[in-house]
Amino acid sequence: MIAGAALAASACQGEVREADTDMAEPSGPVINLTLDDLLAAQDAGDIRLIDVRTDEEVAQGMIPGAQHIALNDLAPSSMDLSDGREVVFYCHSGFRSANAATRLSMVTGEPVRHFEGGIVAWQEAGQPLSVPAAPR
Repeated sequence: MIAGAALAASACQGEVREADTDMAEPSGPVINLTLDDLLAAQDAGDIRLIDVRTDEEVAQGMIPGAQHIALNDLAPSSMDLSDGREVVFYCHSGFRSANAATRLSMVTGEPVRHFEGGIVAWQEAGQPLSVPAAPR
């Protein structure tokens, strides 16, 4: 599992940079958020957290308050971004969410954030999961 996360992180390295603590204007299309960054943004209530994992993965649990849009179903050019909240993507370990962030950044021309380490980092930190209701 750790080797997979390291591989995913290294695969994203060229496109992703660390989040600046002073929130300076980023130079790349994708910015990594740490767990502390994500928790602070959730507390502030100014993000739209999107889980891009598969339906099967999400059925095992997701970050509370997140919206599920599987990466295969993600259509960045059709996303309604009018509520003003910043979009933050996450997945299992960070590879797919960096991909989703890159795709949205290409549409908006603005940097997009993703939660580095994904649900793996969330669970390793002992954070709670919510289990979505089964479809009817």
